[in-house]
Amino acid sequence: MTASEKTENTRVSLTYAKGRNINDPDLDPVSRKPLEQASGTSIFDPVLCELAYTWFCPKGGMVLDPFAGGSVRGIVASKLGRRYLGVDLRAEQIEANYVQAARICAEPLPEWRQGDSRELDRIAEDVEADFVFTCPPYADLEVYSDDPADISTMDYPEFLAAYRTIVARACALLRDDRFAMYVVGDVRGPDGTYRNLVSDTIAAFHDAGLRLYNEAILVTSVGSLPIRAGKQFSTSRKLGKTHQNCLVFLKGDAKKATLACGEVEVAFPEGIEEGAVEPA
Repeated sequence: MTASEKTENTRVSLTYAKGRNINDPDLDPVSRKPLEQASGTSIFDPVLCELAYTWFCPKGGMVLDPFAGGSVRGIVASKLGRRYLGVDLRAEQIEANYVQAARICAEPLPEWRQGDSRELDRIAEDVEADFVFTCPPYADLEVYSDDPADISTMDYPEFLAAYRTIVARACALLRDDRFAMYVVGDVRGPDGTYRNLVSDTIAAFHDAGLRLYNEAILVTSVGSLPIRAGKQFSTSRKLGKTHQNCLVFLKGDAKKATLACGEVEVAFPEGIEEGAVEPA
């Protein structure tokens, strides 16, 4: 990432972060508890959203998010002129998302629909997506509700069967010659060994007719890793994980998909022109 991209991304990240929990910045939007007492569910990175949309989704294109969760991906899509449809099981989460979006966004307003994404073919039957973008549940690492339809409550074989169905139905709603991006990380089973969720995700897309095209690594929480991992390493020799896998898949022809995305958008800080900085 260039210095100019880092400068712009910091600005964008701060802008979107100010919109989080817009009614009360000290309260979680769903539980209405103080943030430090909330469930611990992670906030999706708005800078990653910006890069994903500007790199892999056409301007004015439709983003389909089958595991919508919070409002970040929808709000950033709106700010960048992309249409967005997110699907989530929890009506209270969708209500909170709409409250936030109404205070932050102009046209095109993001849309959320309540339902089980295993029925995505029905819930989003009117959608022709230009980009599928989401962060699915990492199996049962974070349990989001007590709804039996929530795949985060399922044992891994049942989770994987439901997950594969959702991937397939999202891919079926994606236009030809387009990209999809899933942000995933591996998780451990009860015996402490990894379940291989990243590879299972790649296999699910492959079986849905898409091919793995790019992989990027999102580094997270580096500074606190020794503190978080110290005790578990001493007692079990489990190394701490401090990254997520950003998997980009291709449906159709790469050249046509690239052409559909348009020119790469690069922002330069004020006073610096493109080409003015020589490589080191």
